[in-house]
Amino acid sequence: MSFRSIEPPRQARRFTTLAVVKRSPKRLKYSAPRFRKDDGLLYVEVDPSGADAWKVDPVVELLKEGAVGVIPTDTVYAMVCDVKNHSAIERLRRINNVETLKPLSILCHSFHDIDTYTTGFPRGTGQGFANIFRAVKHCLPGPYTFILTASKALPKQCTRYGTTTSKYASRKTVGVRIPDDAVCQAILEKMDEPLLSTSVKSPKENVWIMDPVVIADGLDFVVDAGIRVAEPSTVVDMTGSLPLIIRQVKGPKQPWMVAEENAANEGDASAA
Repeated sequence: MSFRSIEPPRQARRFTTLAVVKRSPKRLKYSAPRFRKDDGLLYVEVDPSGADAWKVDPVVELLKEGAVGVIPTDTVYAMVCDVKNHSAIERLRRINNVETLKPLSILCHSFHDIDTYTTGFPRGTGQGFANIFRAVKHCLPGPYTFILTASKALPKQCTRYGTTTSKYASRKTVGVRIPDDAVCQAILEKMDEPLLSTSVKSPKENVWIMDPVVIADGLDFVVDAGIRVAEPSTVVDMTGSLPLIIRQVKGPKQPWMVAEENAANEGDASAA
């Protein structure tokens, strides 16, 4: 068990071990550092398998209080906050320099969350796939982000109006994920609602930060499950007439998905 607290000195931050003695999960819940808005950072090191998922209990408490921090996913580390906390959402955008109009994604524990915060997946593609939902279930949990039309249950701060490739440009959209990661799923299950998230990128183009300790500056907590490989999720826009791949990285292209460069030809063929 490893819990550390970082107190920010004037010029640098350093890790200090809070305890090395073994404590029960019940006692840990009350002895862990409380959320402080002025300074301090909760650092939790966990087994990637999720075997010691009880360690994230203090993190869940912080999230419910409006904290912003970093957790692992099945792709890259994600900066997250409570999807219903408006001040936390604005703080997340400021910390990661996310533009107001740039969409954020929600990390979901199950398809129930997706049904609550979006209007769901389309019935078919017009390309012979009558049941897209059944096809999507083979991809989730997994390294995919699906762009869907947001429902009224999702706060306006989490959405943007349409995607550049969608014919439904006036609709509010949001990316949804069900990560295939034991630690991430443990946190989502304990939260009992989705988390708003954004990947953590460096100032360099298309470069993601893989070491959670490097990401810690300005945050309230870090859940460290080891250094990850730089493979972001594959993004698929489901709001148009075709499931359009906006970015293909870790998740492989499925037969029912259309690559962006082939979208025009596919669209013409379907209309003929």
